[in-house]
Amino acid sequence: MATRPFRLSSRRPSPKFLFIILLILVPICVIGIFTYGQKISYFFRPLWDRPPPPFKRLPHYYAENVSMDHLCRLHGWSLRSEPRRVFDAVIFSNELDILEIRWRELYPYVTKFVILESNTTFTGIPKPLFFDLDRSRFAFAEGKIVHDVFSGRIAARGSHEDPFVLESQQRRAMNGLLRRAGISYGDVLIMTDTDEIPSPQTAKLVQWCDGVPPVMHLELKHYMYSFEFPVDYSSWRATTHIYDPNTFYQHSRQTDVLFSDAGWHCSFCFRHIQEFVFKMTAYSHADRVKRREFLDQSRIQKCICRGDDLFDMLPEEYTFKELIKKMGSIPRSASAVHLPSSLIENADKFRFLLPGGCIRTPE
Repeated sequence: MATRPFRLSSRRPSPKFLFIILLILVPICVIGIFTYGQKISYFFRPLWDRPPPPFKRLPHYYAENVSMDHLCRLHGWSLRSEPRRVFDAVIFSNELDILEIRWRELYPYVTKFVILESNTTFTGIPKPLFFDLDRSRFAFAEGKIVHDVFSGRIAARGSHEDPFVLESQQRRAMNGLLRRAGISYGDVLIMTDTDEIPSPQTAKLVQWCDGVPPVMHLELKHYMYSFEFPVDYSSWRATTHIYDPNTFYQHSRQTDVLFSDAGWHCSFCFRHIQEFVFKMTAYSHADRVKRREFLDQSRIQKCICRGDDLFDMLPEEYTFKELIKKMGSIPRSASAVHLPSSLIENADKFRFLLPGGCIRTPE
């Protein structure tokens, strides 16, 4: 008896079945992209984005008790007969502790501390004038302070102001304040955000050496939450300028020259949890607050002590090797060496910025 050959069924899924599958998959994909879109995009960044051109890195020579003449010559520069005037200019939000550390560190070298704060955040939210309200705290530098208020723009209800536009307007306003502060041709201008602190030796070199590049980016060691969590040396936006009429206050790439190991950048280095919440909703990247629980104070405290990202983001890297290497929590460091001297001298006051000080107070 002949047997019928075995055949695979050629029956196709019914349209009704396909419709049900699509009805399930499409919402899942939409929710997944909405929830994890940034992570998906950043994970594949090495495929769709290219790194900026590399910097020309200048070596940085320094040791205690070495003469300034010798240090200038090691860099290929020469010693001036008298120091340049130095103007340290920052636009300010609410970083009072870091500002105090910064100004105490740079006080011996700076002619004028120029500070511009606004009555609104970059996102258009009304804010107190934190510096003006606590100015007595900076009495040690009062004779050098030039302060002004930038009148920001309050965002209309339901509108979506571009925070980078408001940030750019405040940076442009700094140009006028610098001129009123008396800056002139040949002076040094330190152009950084408040939490980007040039080291004293960097300030002394640009103050005392002839031959310094007219514009230098500063390579700063980057820390997150405190000096207990060193990230890397990726911070480069800080600059020093030998001032001329074409100098324009900004926070973007302005030259290919990068001065190595020139200071510290301490991001989100706040004393109180509420200060974290304020910055997360106030600064130009406030759109990273994708979910309301990101602002939960207990969650923020856990992120600080674990070295986790507040916004649940992946590292912004251009190679899979670097991305994978930096995924996860930031490793703790027990070292408090080569930090700002004003921080160490006032260690009891700034204990929250040192190893073992991750617990923050709510207010």
